[in-house]
Amino acid sequence: MGLIKAAFGAIGGVMADQWLDFFYCEALPENVIAVKGKKRVSGRSSNTKGEDNIISSGSSIAVADGQCMIIVEQGRILDYCAEPGEYKFDIGGDPSLFAGGGLGANALASLKNVFERFKYGGSPGKDTRIYYFNMKELIGNKYGTPNPVPFRVVDQNIGLDIDISIRCFGEYSYRVANPILFYSNVCGNVRENYNRDKIDGQLKSELMTALQPAFAKISAMGIRYSMLPGHTMEIADALNEVLSSKWRDMRGLEVVSFGVSSVKASEEDEKMIKELQRNATFRNPAMAAAHLVSAQAEAMQSAAANTSTGPAMAFMGMNMAGNAGGMNAQNLFAMGQQQPQQQMPPQFAGQPQQYGNQPQQYGNQPQQYGNQPQQYGNQPQQYGNQQPQAAAPASAPAGWACSCGHTGNTSKFCMECGKPQPHEGGWDCPCGRTGNTGKFCMECGKPQPQPQADGWTCSCGAVNKGKFCAECGKSKPAGVPQYKCDKCGWEPADKTKPPKFCPECGDVFDDGDIV
Repeated sequence: MGLIKAAFGAIGGVMADQWLDFFYCEALPENVIAVKGKKRVSGRSSNTKGEDNIISSGSSIAVADGQCMIIVEQGRILDYCAEPGEYKFDIGGDPSLFAGGGLGANALASLKNVFERFKYGGSPGKDTRIYYFNMKELIGNKYGTPNPVPFRVVDQNIGLDIDISIRCFGEYSYRVANPILFYSNVCGNVRENYNRDKIDGQLKSELMTALQPAFAKISAMGIRYSMLPGHTMEIADALNEVLSSKWRDMRGLEVVSFGVSSVKASEEDEKMIKELQRNATFRNPAMAAAHLVSAQAEAMQSAAANTSTGPAMAFMGMNMAGNAGGMNAQNLFAMGQQQPQQQMPPQFAGQPQQYGNQPQQYGNQPQQYGNQPQQYGNQPQQYGNQQPQAAAPASAPAGWACSCGHTGNTSKFCMECGKPQPHEGGWDCPCGRTGNTGKFCMECGKPQPQPQADGWTCSCGAVNKGKFCAECGKSKPAGVPQYKCDKCGWEPADKTKPPKFCPECGDVFDDGDIV
């Protein structure tokens, strides 16, 4: 009885699988990465008793935009397709009478398939599946640093190179770049769907681990932590470089974009950076002198407003602090004036230099506040009356200027383009030598070209443009015709060889333009 049941099962299964199948996949939502393909079976369809995971040869598979289809047979990837359209399955599957080819060959292959199923007790001895992968960008993946992440701050302007701790949060997106790797190493033969929540936790943990070396690459470019929201593309590239071995090479995933919603350092680190940047400006003696003068002015105002000990005692304390030593404003301004002036760009050459060339206005006033009368209100306002000196205009470079724009050439040829030095007067030879004054070229020895007569020369020696000589009345001799535009009057340089069209009015040169 078992053999008879197996025989009927094999025959019934082969007959049920003779119908061609049509596989499709609806639009994949953003939380689904992979899904198993389904056969289209409607209420009027007769293909309702076929075996699962069996595809007939010649079946059709629909592939939509943003999807990739792979065919797995016996656990091995047989083929894949990422091009939108219809895919014909003809490299495997069960034989069918409706497949392409001869009817007799298909019938014989079906009989052989009955015997193969009979050996397995009436069931098919193979497994063929279709999976669709979501190739679109998977967005909306939130991240945040639960603990501060080290970030190196590099400022070449002030020589700053320190490590601080920052916190940042935002969103990132990724996509499946290689569905074959994702199937082989991540999802495998899933029964229905493979959703993002099964792998997002692992991806987020690895992303946070890779964020530190990625920030190290960004800080090495000289990008400050406050400028990170403007360099998200560089961060995404750095993350792909760090995660390439785990994500791209093993899982077939890659980061598409990385958004930074907010990044903030601790209050202590921000205060330290601002203090270092502020102190670095005092390396300029002129800036230090200006800060010292401002501090002295504030001290005078505080001393004048002192009501507990009186202004006199407050000013005595200021004088004692000034006599204790240290650098005063006069010496700082003198140091700033002695430093070599930096070369300014041409667009700022006419602007006054506010530090290097200003006069020493503090040298004529006494430095000892104790020995001078306390009449601060009557002192002249030396800051408002300063007259800045304009920068001296740059001297013109020596040498000659070439037609290419390069100036300061001192040899016979241009140092930029190699053209010879132009000579005033003389005539130019076709060999390139300019400024010849004799009858022969000083470079090649060719004679000076003679100017062509503007018209035709009569036997009497007169040069004419019309058809008759203006001196003797003789007619123009027959020979090579000369041309002149009859529309606008334009004449070519060589009147015997005019162009096809007039460059002024566009008229065609023909027999009507012969003069």
